[in-house]
Amino acid sequence: MLHRAGQRAADIFAAEARTGRLTPRQFAVLTVVAQNQGLTQSDLVARTGIDRSTLADIVARLLSRGMIQRRRAKDDGRAYAIKISAQGDKALREAQPAAAAADVRLLASLPPAKRQDFLESLNKIVGDGEE
Repeated sequence: MLHRAGQRAADIFAAEARTGRLTPRQFAVLTVVAQNQGLTQSDLVARTGIDRSTLADIVARLLSRGMIQRRRAKDDGRAYAIKISAQGDKALREAQPAAAAADVRLLASLPPAKRQDFLESLNKIVGDGEE
């Protein structure tokens, strides 16, 4: 059911952001990068929950579109530090209203009294997986 809920969330995001330039996963990656400039791809895997190969593809696409920059990490010459570019920051800002609208639509299927409990439960599930 969680997988299907995730698919539904992605469908709603796509509908809300139909004129946008970002997929839900690209939006997630840019959001994390914007909040934590200089993370490595391994850090992004840990923070987004996106598997390594998929994340590598997302990073390659964002790089080719000029939305992120990648440089060798100072503390590990084998790793790359990822930073958001001005173009990526602009795309992220443009996508935020659609993402917020998607959240509202998705949560609208729950009774108002259950919405906060649902979000807290999801945070608990995600938090337990990160320990």
